[in-house]
Amino acid sequence: QGQLVESGGGLVQAGGSLRLSCTASGSSFMMYSMAWFRQAPGKEREFVASISTSAINTYYGDSVKGRLIISRDDDKGTVYLQMNKMKTEDTAVYYCAARAARTAFYYNVDDWHNWGQGTQVTVSS
Repeated sequence: QGQLVESGGGLVQAGGSLRLSCTASGSSFMMYSMAWFRQAPGKEREFVASISTSAINTYYGDSVKGRLIISRDDDKGTVYLQMNKMKTEDTAVYYCAARAARTAFYYNVDDWHNWGQGTQVTVSS
């Protein structure tokens, strides 16, 4: 897996929506499970969502279930995070990550091998 580059972060009001993108370089994107994590100031990096190869399975952190949706487009080498009904506690730097495995049932930072640089998301009240 090559470089991961996140985009789409910004400032949004509580209750609003935002879509993050993470584009990977290289030709083997479809062989990687992908994930989103986030890290708020003073807190540890937290699992947000993951998606297996071929988008067979998706997994979500408890705090985002029902509001955030992870998806992928293998032709574009991109994974997305659609964020709806956003809350101030969603404010964080969001990172995408990749793992050379079909399954995505991994919630720990150490289980993911490639990381992007992150994109800032700020939700105002």
